[in-house]
Amino acid sequence: MYQVPDQHGKLAVVTGANSGTGKETAKRLAAAGAEVVLAVRTTAKGEQAKAEILAAHPTARLEVRRLDLADQSSVRAFADGLIADGRPLDVLVNNAGVMMVPQRTETVDGFELHLASNYLGPFALTVRLLPLLLAASAPRVATMSSGTANRARIDFDDLQSTRGYRPMRTYARSKLADMLMTAQLARLAAERGWPLLSVGAHPGYTRTNLQTAGPSLNGGRPGPVESLAFRIVPSQGVEQGAEPLLFAAADPAAAPGGYYGPRWSLVGPTKPVRLPRPGRDAATAARLWTAAEHLTETRLPTR
Repeated sequence: MYQVPDQHGKLAVVTGANSGTGKETAKRLAAAGAEVVLAVRTTAKGEQAKAEILAAHPTARLEVRRLDLADQSSVRAFADGLIADGRPLDVLVNNAGVMMVPQRTETVDGFELHLASNYLGPFALTVRLLPLLLAASAPRVATMSSGTANRARIDFDDLQSTRGYRPMRTYARSKLADMLMTAQLARLAAERGWPLLSVGAHPGYTRTNLQTAGPSLNGGRPGPVESLAFRIVPSQGVEQGAEPLLFAAADPAAAPGGYYGPRWSLVGPTKPVRLPRPGRDAATAARLWTAAEHLTETRLPTR
């Protein structure tokens, strides 16, 4: 098991920390000494996760705060709350997301749900929290992508997936957007001389509720297709699936704009992974960043 370096004295925010790789990441950062904010859509589930982490690590310092990444007003309120606290933020872990929602769904802001939850929400959260991140001595933003992004393409003429909605394609595009955001933030940090490390990760094929929460609209057990896939396709538990994200969030060897995943693509110990061709397109990354600024009405700080 990957040993997280000492995190004492650090403040971390982990989105989607009530279950799966998010809860595992929060637990292990807290076990290593970090103070962790569990950013969750449903606070009751966050409190349950907090209790489970405390049962394993009684001295863990944890706080539950509500964050719905599909709602820009919630993102703004969450960021404003942390900014009001005034504490430098050492680590932001963009983990939360939705997967393969069967029918095209729009959020309260009028955005397609995958785009809103998986990209626009994390984008706006990251940009709004940059003043706190840049107040830390060695801040990091670790963002979870997916191997499904490898063959995706960004369609700027249909960012909202209004034409021929296909759940897997739409999900893959949103995770490619995360990959491009990670790379573009690393470029911007270098250009502006920020001490910010922007790093990406993917979990391989990890057994979490994400594979079933989308298709079942948060409806419980895996269906027959998911159950069969878990039996015949190599997969791993959340303890190992969270390790690329933990490496991105905490390891001294993580590189600016780096991307980390399982050694054997779907499973295995963490190693550096070459970005797929779509994820290396700097022009697309810059264009998508500008589009996200417009859609979310957020801008980089002047520093």
